Amino acid sequence: MKHAYVTRRLLLTGAGSATLAMALPGCGSDGEAPAPQPTGSPRSPQPTAAPKTPGESSLRRKVASLLVVGFRGDTVDDNDWIVKAVREGLGGIILFDRDLQTDNPRNIRSPGQVTALVRALREASPGRLIVSIDQEGGQIARLNPENGFPATKSQAEIGAANSTPTTRAWAQGIVRDLTSIGVNLNYAPVVDMNLNPDNPAIAKLGRSFSANADVVVKNATEEIRVHRAAGVRTVLKHFPGSGSATGNTDFEVVDVSSTWRTSELEPFQKLIESGDADSVMAAHLLNKKLDPSRPASLSPAVVTDLLRGKLGWKGAVVSDDMQAVAISRRYGPDEAVALALEAGLDLLVFANQQVYDANVVDRTIDNVVNLVRTGRITEARIDESVARVDAVRPKN
Repeated sequence: MKHAYVTRRLLLTGAGSATLAMALPGCGSDGEAPAPQPTGSPRSPQPTAAPKTPGESSLRRKVASLLVVGFRGDTVDDNDWIVKAVREGLGGIILFDRDLQTDNPRNIRSPGQVTALVRALREASPGRLIVSIDQEGGQIARLNPENGFPATKSQAEIGAANSTPTTRAWAQGIVRDLTSIGVNLNYAPVVDMNLNPDNPAIAKLGRSFSANADVVVKNATEEIRVHRAAGVRTVLKHFPGSGSATGNTDFEVVDVSSTWRTSELEPFQKLIESGDADSVMAAHLLNKKLDPSRPASLSPAVVTDLLRGKLGWKGAVVSDDMQAVAISRRYGPDEAVALALEAGLDLLVFANQQVYDANVVDRTIDNVVNLVRTGRITEARIDESVARVDAVRPKN
């Protein structure tokens, strides 16, 4: 996932104290978080409109299966809206250590606690629930020493070593933590190239393996294969490349038109060609070299023509946080979802960090059902996404 991310309190290697860094799914930032927004009650069930036909009921289940949603709480019971959503077919959840608005612990306090939380949600699901997290290593680690997990090196540190045994051991440590709590989808690795040392979302947080595409591919390949061996799927991010960016899409619209290079496609292309890609995250970046008006995540030219067409990607395309400022302020939630589906995205992530909405699942389902009802999106298009997302679901 911008990718898919959220707040987290991080212990920096070698530092004597904890440093707070803010980020949302797929992205990272040291910038200030936006002002808190009105929130829905985390305990109140979502109002559900009664389906008019059996066909609409089936469509609602399909749409629900394409959503990954964040929530507040380190325990759940039958009265929680997230449990109700999972029971009714929600595709997945995303876990965070701290809440962006309140800076309070969110889903993760200790290994035993989060394992029990995940188990409860998986038991509520009638299908193969996606349990996802941002566990890149270094500063972007939801499982960290503050909640009882080992510290991990950053991708930048691993890329600097550029040693297959070192990368393998590092990835094995990450995967061990993920599987111990029941995570089956990791929004990693970052395959952005480290082209701008002042990039607040990538370089400043140590999130890129290297400025050299071959180093990026070598280390990302090893990390992905370690994940796969343990049954954990991965997400390449952030397509078509955000290594040259000067801002963070979680908090602002970022235009890379003057800095982006076609060479930034190379890691994605090589990993797709080698068969080492499980899914790809589309960035909320504006790149006028590829689309004059829409951010990459909402652009058919980027997702359908470039990623699926020229690069030949046939699998799932994952959104960065659909509530990120880069798209939410300009398009609003309903239109952003419509444009994302039209562009070719499959799995839509709602971090529920910048804006906490306990009704986001039903609201989004209602929106997409209406898009199908009015003919803007076809049900066949939804079926395509369901098939692609099913390929990245856990096998059991």
